[in-house]
Amino acid sequence: MDNEIISLRKELHQHPEVSGEEFETKKRIIAFFDKLQPDQTVHLGKTGVAFVFNGKAPGKTIMLRCELDALPIQEINTFDYISKTEGKAHLCGHDGHMSILAATGKHYSNNRPEKGKVVLLFQPAEENGAGAKEVLIDANFKQIEPDYAISLHNVPGYKKGQIVYKYGNFTPSVTSIIIKLTGKTSHAAEPHKGINPSLAISKITQQTIALARNIEDDEHYTVITPIYTHIGSKAYGTSAGYGETHFTVRTLSNERTKALSDKITSLAENIAKEEQLTIVISFTEAFEANENNAKIVDVIKQTAKENNFDTLEKPSPFPWGEDFGLFTVIYKGAMFGLGSGEDTPRLHNPDYDFPDEIAPIGTAMFVNIAQKLLT
Repeated sequence: MDNEIISLRKELHQHPEVSGEEFETKKRIIAFFDKLQPDQTVHLGKTGVAFVFNGKAPGKTIMLRCELDALPIQEINTFDYISKTEGKAHLCGHDGHMSILAATGKHYSNNRPEKGKVVLLFQPAEENGAGAKEVLIDANFKQIEPDYAISLHNVPGYKKGQIVYKYGNFTPSVTSIIIKLTGKTSHAAEPHKGINPSLAISKITQQTIALARNIEDDEHYTVITPIYTHIGSKAYGTSAGYGETHFTVRTLSNERTKALSDKITSLAENIAKEEQLTIVISFTEAFEANENNAKIVDVIKQTAKENNFDTLEKPSPFPWGEDFGLFTVIYKGAMFGLGSGEDTPRLHNPDYDFPDEIAPIGTAMFVNIAQKLLT
């Protein structure tokens, strides 16, 4: 293993920054790449950055992508490189993904591609679903617009170093719904003189959850999760006049998520009308379904087998949202999983840590996939 890459990963782990705040993380990555002399450094959005390595002859462009951001969760690990920032930590393995792409950069520093060019994208704000969009709408992105886009994600629960590939959707379409209800506050002794949103929120919750169909490998797979509810305050002489409730919705396609969101919107509006409440509905943290291109999945599978890496074809999508899906809507692209251990803590757990021993496998996959697609 490359000690320089491990040191970088541990340094990144010690200094996590959450979505949209990755200013120092970006500086660390740029400082590392300055030594590698890329042909171009492209700044994207507030905190994104990409490095371009030109081939010896003209050709296609392949973009390899990782994420910069950490999570707003307190880490409970005890090793010497634990997060130094209270309440923030790299508990999704994005520090490891950055180390894989940094190692890929070291490879291209000494071995430019035969033809075409390789773009290494360090994308901000994956966790809140804002980063891919921020990168794509930046005018600078036109300088590096790819023919192919590839990404990976470490996946606990699978053998270390195992390549997990998936035809079709790798991750689902996800959106979060915020429903705000305004009625009329009254004295708790006279609730009939006010309009309390509690009953409406109860009805909305029951009817929304009834739309779920949490069955893997079912084309109508739908997960609806209550996230947050707030009604009134701890003022026991007052009947609440305001409340709000939030849900996340996951389906296998962007079209189904849109249809389901419209259905939830309609039922909530009808209930609000019945209860004489004013309603405001908004959506946040939307993730497009990550639709893998079949030909690129063939290349991922072939690359893993040629390198004698353990492989597994996953029959159903992973359940979490991933904003790389926005790239696969526009470009030929695919994401694959990199096993991080069958008995390791799950992603977003306070004791998760990326295993450095799998990074060289991720790097080899990126380099070899790029070579196949460019030649």
